[in-house]
Amino acid sequence: MDYRFSEDLQLALELLRCSKKELAAQLGTSTMTLDRWIKGLSQPRANALEGFYDYAFSRGIDLNRIKAQLYQEELGRASEIALFHGSKSGITGPLSASASRANNDFGQGFYCGETLAQSAMFVTAFPHSSLYMIAFNPTGLSCLSFAVDRHWMLTIASFRGRLKDYDNHPVICELRRNVSAADYLIAPIADNRMYEVIDQFIDGEITDLQCEHSLSATDLGRQYVFTTERALEQVRVLEHCFLGQRERRHYEAERSESTRIGLTKAKAARRQYRGQGLYIEELLS
Repeated sequence: MDYRFSEDLQLALELLRCSKKELAAQLGTSTMTLDRWIKGLSQPRANALEGFYDYAFSRGIDLNRIKAQLYQEELGRASEIALFHGSKSGITGPLSASASRANNDFGQGFYCGETLAQSAMFVTAFPHSSLYMIAFNPTGLSCLSFAVDRHWMLTIASFRGRLKDYDNHPVICELRRNVSAADYLIAPIADNRMYEVIDQFIDGEITDLQCEHSLSATDLGRQYVFTTERALEQVRVLEHCFLGQRERRHYEAERSESTRIGLTKAKAARRQYRGQGLYIEELLS
């Protein structure tokens, strides 16, 4: 187990202002066992691990968010960037751009979010998922940034295999070359609902302007995508963080609410910009 369980226990004791005896009673264990956990002399079983993090979260002690804020402050002073990676089953071995699927937003790469919540929301449905806190030093690296616009929409659609009829079009070739030339990318995050909107654009159901404003309605923040080994050499894992059931439910509810609001805004945007903009066959004629 590579969670910082001992440190988290000590922090929780301080923030909860309780004794070891009181915390041990809440966790259904002995003070002696708790003391061994704190000293790192033994490791808890899975149910005890879950019990501790759920109890802390239920008492308003959001350990992951607290640590995320501390890392952001610390790294900001060192000209580094704090990022977050949600993993379905954990990271094994050194970081690699080739470990991910080729049909991700920008192909293979190591994907991170700017906030803890972003990364957590995308993995809460997976039973063995967890979070990683990441430090990144951008010095000397080439970066390609995207906004919510037609270039971003077309690039994502191409890498996800939705533009096969236009694979050799000069616009698509240039977009892919630009991605390949960068060490890392910064781009808006898209979810399944947003992919459906992009598909409607690709299928000729809506214009680029309707698509763009519909996608802008759901702001999921930005992602960093590291696509070269040179970039990954400047990325380091700070900490592996446990994601308890209560915290999962919190982020699931947060994502559901965000999706609900986004759907309403997207419908309004589609209506407002009807008849404006260009259809895909006009863009790539």
